[in-house]
Amino acid sequence: QVQLLESGGGLVQAGGSLTLSCAASGRTKGTSNMAWFRLDSEQEREFVAGITYSGGTTKFADSVKGRFTISRDNARGVMHLQMNTLKPEDTAVYYCAADQGGYKLYTLPQFYAWWGQGTQVTVSS
Repeated sequence: QVQLLESGGGLVQAGGSLTLSCAASGRTKGTSNMAWFRLDSEQEREFVAGITYSGGTTKFADSVKGRFTISRDNARGVMHLQMNTLKPEDTAVYYCAADQGGYKLYTLPQFYAWWGQGTQVTVSS
């Protein structure tokens, strides 16, 4: 079993920045790709950003390109999402997710086996 724990959420004004972190523990899959999702207005999990195990490939939703960056430190078992120039529409619960390994970096939630509990990000206008 893999446990994922997010941290770093909070309240920020529009234009500000936040960094989310995800710590993995337990019987981690050594080659897991990881991603961040958030709940959209219809309470569906929307892909935000993802990163392969090696860190060599990253993907971002169009809505966050140029504003968010994703990184990971496999030695420490952590992943980060740096969020800059935040907008009120970025307000959501953000979830960390990990898959069971593979070459493809997926953007759909059904391909991810493990999930964190979520962390709230609120951006005030």
